[in-house]
Amino acid sequence: MMWTTIETGPKNLIMSQLPASTVEKNTVLTGITTTGTPHLGNYVGAIRPAIEASQKPDINAYYFLADYHALIKCQDPAMVHQSSREIAATWLALGLNTDNVVFYRQSDVPEITQLMWFLSCVAAKGLMNRAHAYKDSVQKNQDAGEDQDYGITMGLFSYPVLMAADILMFNATRVPVGRDQIQHIEMARDIAQRFNHVYGEHFTLPEAVIDDHVAVLQGLDGRKMSKSYGNTIPLFLPEKQLRKHINKIKTNLLEPGEPKDPDTSTVFQIWRAFASSEQTAAMRREFENGIAWGEAKKQLFELIEAELREPRQRYYELLENPSHIENMLNEGAEKARAVSVPFMAKLNRAVGLHSLS
Repeated sequence: MMWTTIETGPKNLIMSQLPASTVEKNTVLTGITTTGTPHLGNYVGAIRPAIEASQKPDINAYYFLADYHALIKCQDPAMVHQSSREIAATWLALGLNTDNVVFYRQSDVPEITQLMWFLSCVAAKGLMNRAHAYKDSVQKNQDAGEDQDYGITMGLFSYPVLMAADILMFNATRVPVGRDQIQHIEMARDIAQRFNHVYGEHFTLPEAVIDDHVAVLQGLDGRKMSKSYGNTIPLFLPEKQLRKHINKIKTNLLEPGEPKDPDTSTVFQIWRAFASSEQTAAMRREFENGIAWGEAKKQLFELIEAELREPRQRYYELLENPSHIENMLNEGAEKARAVSVPFMAKLNRAVGLHSLS
């Protein structure tokens, strides 16, 4: 699952389309690839902070299901469709207020792919050759003795242009990313500069803002919680299954009464992600006093269950009412296109695609 957060400043195209009362606000744009089922690591590292950020009075928040990006990784239509529904339900259940934010599906905004083509026509192929995902795939093929482009699609090769379109459609100026995503912003800048050089100044050049404080949750085996490792705890497991998963967290062989190091414990690391500072300090003392692993896991289950019980109920109610989710996404698409349609009309004229009369 890919998470991209883009923050835009007040002097950009999107602001000219917004009500006067919001012109001085920044805009946060978050894209979520619709593959896989959200897990606790996604929640702690991306969903929870993004929803909290959307409540700030000084920003306008845009959230979209990046279902075009999903097609690069997943060609199972049922899985893409189901994941879209689950992820939309997840964000709504966790408190995303669609009255205050724009929540839409990427494929419902056709101007995104139109802009992608415009950008593709000025993007250098050599730039795409340097994209990390493409280079990694080529290297794996070479290591396996295959043709270097074996199994590589044009979607994988050109996805940086689609990502640039996601960013540049809203003229992002500041883009908070992890260090492994800096290249995405650099490529968007390069493509925007080339377009501006050919057709005049239309895009603001985005700046990467590095976020080294993104929470990374450990999984059942102590490694980073990741679907690829098979060590995740799905976000909205039923109560009994949640307890079973937590009981599977790997621990050492220290007995009850023996002091335990909280800083090397997955149980404590997950606890800290859900607990208050006071609860964290209290559990640290419990570890130092030799709390039994079974008791620590029991308390961890109770802590997580208390936070997720009500959202989980809303989540399953939403899954039973997909028409409500669809209505929310359609309303969001209308809001997004209030920005994208006039912008693309301007760009169409800039490249020469307009009425002959």
